[in-house]
Amino acid sequence: MRDARSAEDNAQKGEGFCTSPETFEKFLSEHYDRIFAYAWRVLGNHADAEDLTQEVCLALPRKLAGYRGDCAPTTWLYRIVSNAAIDMLRRNAAAGRSKGAWADSLALAAADGQKRTRDSQWLSQAMSALPEDLRVTAALLVDREMSQAEAAQALDVAPGTIAWRMSEIKKRLKAVAKEECHD
Repeated sequence: MRDARSAEDNAQKGEGFCTSPETFEKFLSEHYDRIFAYAWRVLGNHADAEDLTQEVCLALPRKLAGYRGDCAPTTWLYRIVSNAAIDMLRRNAAAGRSKGAWADSLALAAADGQKRTRDSQWLSQAMSALPEDLRVTAALLVDREMSQAEAAQALDVAPGTIAWRMSEIKKRLKAVAKEECHD
């Protein structure tokens, strides 16, 4: 999957990227599912992910003028989705409407049995307690969707920052697990 995306990005990088309504429509239709999947991973629930995906799709035509061609189109797209997701998380928290991010993952785990459901619940709760920068980083790297270098570019941070964030995520999850074992 990454190889196909990289070849496509290399072909689109810089000139020729979304230069007509047809190429924009093609880009959007090819990446709509990726936008939704990433939004769902960051936000943790289906309804917010749908809303965010629609917001991003509506904003993309305006944002095309800001594409400098210094990164792959999908990296640019993930940066936009990341920023929009962080904004939504902040709005939800500020409005007191935080829906307990990652809660929808329970539905997926139910088919895999009771233990998997418990594990998924635990992970959902632990992930929702992470600060948004760590949550966004983890979501980019889930299922090896992106490498650490790609995530760094998408989040506009140094690669070392991504490595530190992943180390911090692991450390925090281990601490939560250890604390629960002693309860």
